[in-house]
Amino acid sequence: MSGLLYIVSTPIGNLNDMTDRAKHTLAHCQLVAAEDTRVSKKLLQHFGISTPLMAFHDFSDDKAADALLEKVESGQHVALISDAGTPLISDPGFVLVKKAHDRSIRVVPIPGASALTTAVSVSGLPTHQFSFLGFLPPKQSQRVKALVALNQRAETLIFYEAPHRIVDSLADMVDVFGAEREACLARELTKTFETLKKAPLVELFEWVSLDSNQRKGEIVVVVEGAQAAGQQEALSDEAKQLAELLMNELPPKKASQIIASFYSLPKRAIYDFILSLKQ
Repeated sequence: MSGLLYIVSTPIGNLNDMTDRAKHTLAHCQLVAAEDTRVSKKLLQHFGISTPLMAFHDFSDDKAADALLEKVESGQHVALISDAGTPLISDPGFVLVKKAHDRSIRVVPIPGASALTTAVSVSGLPTHQFSFLGFLPPKQSQRVKALVALNQRAETLIFYEAPHRIVDSLADMVDVFGAEREACLARELTKTFETLKKAPLVELFEWVSLDSNQRKGEIVVVVEGAQAAGQQEALSDEAKQLAELLMNELPPKKASQIIASFYSLPKRAIYDFILSLKQ
């Protein structure tokens, strides 16, 4: 009889978020495959779990995945965990799960915490449609190219970001998405120094730039989607003409404020129209 491959979610910070089902599963498996065995050893020890650990990470090759699945086919139950949260969400494991399906091995999810869903649920931004983009490219040219491709997407956008790149990434978001686009920065979720701030992108950029404490730990950035295409079309011809005149004389934020006040129009719609002209 073949065993089972369990995909087990672990806490993203607060250990009280570990579910009873997750603890029971890890304790009764024959093997736990972990992204970093040093990190996972501490987790298992905290809950008194003595199941053997082996490493399975980004650098594990097909042979490592096959070796794990051979253990499952021999009758062992194997659990896959990441350093924190739900495995495979910007973490290794895709190849293992795909191979398991190809070999008709039953894959069992043990759901729990995820920084992705935790952040979007408290962001104050639309949640009926969103896209998770993982980590942006580390090089600025590639990062800007990726953001430009996302600029007109209407759904909420969710990114993970490293502490040493958060200022540069927010600066590029301001340049590409616009200073006034709403966003939420969620940092160290469920941990002691949990921080949540919703504001226009330019305010988040300034806040993080001035406070080194906001450049530490695990960071999720949730960004409001672009306006529906029809909203810019609702601008009058006169408003568009004035925008074209002012765009080279004033910063987009100031120009949009003047035009919005003069024509009683949404400032955001004018701001996005000016950005579209510049691009």
